[in-house]
Amino acid sequence: MNTNHPHPDDTKLRSVLREARVAPSLPPRFQDNVWRRIADNEAGQTKDSPGWLEAAIAFVLRPRFALAAAAALVVAGALIGAHDGSQLARHDAQARYLAAVAPNSLR
Repeated sequence: MNTNHPHPDDTKLRSVLREARVAPSLPPRFQDNVWRRIADNEAGQTKDSPGWLEAAIAFVLRPRFALAAAAALVVAGALIGAHDGSQLARHDAQARYLAAVAPNSLR
């Protein structure tokens, strides 16, 4: 078993660890892009600002609202289907009544 524990005060180890750190390079034109985005934000005009439809879709697709949105769509579909079915049933009832009252006059 290895009982040789390095001390945190070991200056040689610290210097080796500092030299081993890798600093990632920034993408090309990084600083220019940062300043451009700051200027756009201060001007209040962003090219990537979504419209009202995109904002509504993004709001609905959030995980906590997705289930409620799906349930609302199902309820809306059921209500529209019930209304359409009611209209169809009323039209059929009118057609049957008209056929019963005046069977030959409209044919």
